[in-house]
Amino acid sequence: MFDIGVNLTSTQFASDRPKVVKRAREAGVTGMLITGTNALESQQAQKLAEDQPGFCWSTAGVHPHHASEWSTEIASTLRRLAEKPEVVAIGECGLDFNRNLSAHEQQEYAFEAQLALAAELNMPVFLHCREAHARFAAIVAPWLPKLPGAVIHCFTGTRDELEACLALGLSIGITGWVCDERRGLELREMLPLIPADKLLLETDSPYLLPRDMRPRPTSRRNEPCFLPHIVQQVATWRGESSEALAACVDNNARTLFRLV
Repeated sequence: MFDIGVNLTSTQFASDRPKVVKRAREAGVTGMLITGTNALESQQAQKLAEDQPGFCWSTAGVHPHHASEWSTEIASTLRRLAEKPEVVAIGECGLDFNRNLSAHEQQEYAFEAQLALAAELNMPVFLHCREAHARFAAIVAPWLPKLPGAVIHCFTGTRDELEACLALGLSIGITGWVCDERRGLELREMLPLIPADKLLLETDSPYLLPRDMRPRPTSRRNEPCFLPHIVQQVATWRGESSEALAACVDNNARTLFRLV
């Protein structure tokens, strides 16, 4: 089972990163994609992935929260990082109209610039969309034929939005959000609608600790070692075996990020 979304650069992991990776391996995780969300963290993610060859890879990108920082220098940094063998996708990039930490115009500009970079470099993209589906779809759609692949990570949208994303050919990243009995029930019901070859799983750790874990972890920090719980729950709600789903999402991740 492959975790496509690990924020291993987070300060929440500052004291025990090697142990976090070790626990993930011992739990049966077969690979991890470390998320880059700005220029500095993209560089840090690449270095962390470099230290775990054959197990960790990384993305290089600018999250919409950091879109106001976009510059030609940052674009050059991402381009240089993309030459590294550990860096297998451009992103996390997209739109976030929930928190609006950068203006909409800045988000859209940085998003399109990263899509253009990914197309130029023939790299898949790691996408973010929150409360911005219409603009997100309008911006990304013309670029998809020029890209080798794309995943919308941490999908939490509506059924109509899911169907629209699938119609565009996007892969769908599902997190422990689906394990939340307060907020995840609608998404849980949609799981069977996702074709097997379009489903990817992730912890988005240290965020989104699954609420239905028993016994509850003593810390609220999520870790990639909890991915097996998400696999088990998603498999149950899809009517599949956890072993088959774990193998499926591992293959999907390796195919999308061209690790095979």
